[in-house]
Amino acid sequence: MKKALTMVLAALVAATVFAGGQQEGAKADDGKFAWIIESEDGVLPGVNPLEVSGDIITAGSSTVFPLSEAMAERFADEGYAFNITVDSIGSGAGFERFCVAGETDISNASRPIKDKERTAAAEIGRDPIEFRVGTDALAVTVSKNNTFVKDVTMEELAKIFTAEKWSDVRSSWPNEKILKFIPGTDSGTFDYFVEEVYDKDSAALLGASDLQMSEDDNILVQGISESPYGIGFFGYAYYVENKDILSVLNIDGVEPNKANVDAAAYPLARPLFIYSDAQIMKSKPQVAAFIAFYLTYVNEEITRVGYFPANEIVLDGGKQAWLKAVEGMY
Repeated sequence: MKKALTMVLAALVAATVFAGGQQEGAKADDGKFAWIIESEDGVLPGVNPLEVSGDIITAGSSTVFPLSEAMAERFADEGYAFNITVDSIGSGAGFERFCVAGETDISNASRPIKDKERTAAAEIGRDPIEFRVGTDALAVTVSKNNTFVKDVTMEELAKIFTAEKWSDVRSSWPNEKILKFIPGTDSGTFDYFVEEVYDKDSAALLGASDLQMSEDDNILVQGISESPYGIGFFGYAYYVENKDILSVLNIDGVEPNKANVDAAAYPLARPLFIYSDAQIMKSKPQVAAFIAFYLTYVNEEITRVGYFPANEIVLDGGKQAWLKAVEGMY
């Protein structure tokens, strides 16, 4: 059974404030985009979270989860008084809920949407819009108790996750089983790793010995940290959060850090996304409000979470996509 990590934010306010919030909610229903506080042609408008009413449902990538969680918390801290649900279930499962079931307003993803997912979305009347929100340096990690591996090549990386023993990869490494902890197949992180390391062929990885898979990155962290012979991979934020018990490996001599990500030198850097749909944003203005807020402030939150900012040109592309999606609504 797949385990979903869920964060639900519900602002708790005094009765008098709540009553006021309900009045503002009615105003938002009448004026749709009454939460806009400043508007200029061609520029993403400002958002007043106090004026936003209605719940928001998001789901998807475990990698994007801590970033969307941080943005949802900031949205609530600045006055949003309704519920935001953020489910961590993997990019693939997130697209299933967004494109097939039509259950979510926003899909979080650590990989681009696939053609078959766009086709499925079209069948339920949705046309996914992509918003780039940051960059991840996929972290390959070992326990702090591992003293023998610090740097691997991409070729060795492929061998490590399919070999039986460490000594099968380098003769100087221990003659001990390699305990492998990796994301499940619904994960965008799994898809990305297979694409970059195994040329899109997952068969060897899925057939490896001593392999444990989970959609919950915290389970992977626990497994890796408990043995000097464990290894795994996940979003960089989970390494940052657990760097007291984990070590991150250099790949081809390149350390995963901001300078190397910005210079496109780290070989496992990848974009992070959220997806929505114009009709959802128009019919549920709270979704449009949250996405506008997200795009406005994400670069103020992303480093604290443990990822790397997207450049302004990329972010502006998302802002222009937002403006096009809600054109004529305010």
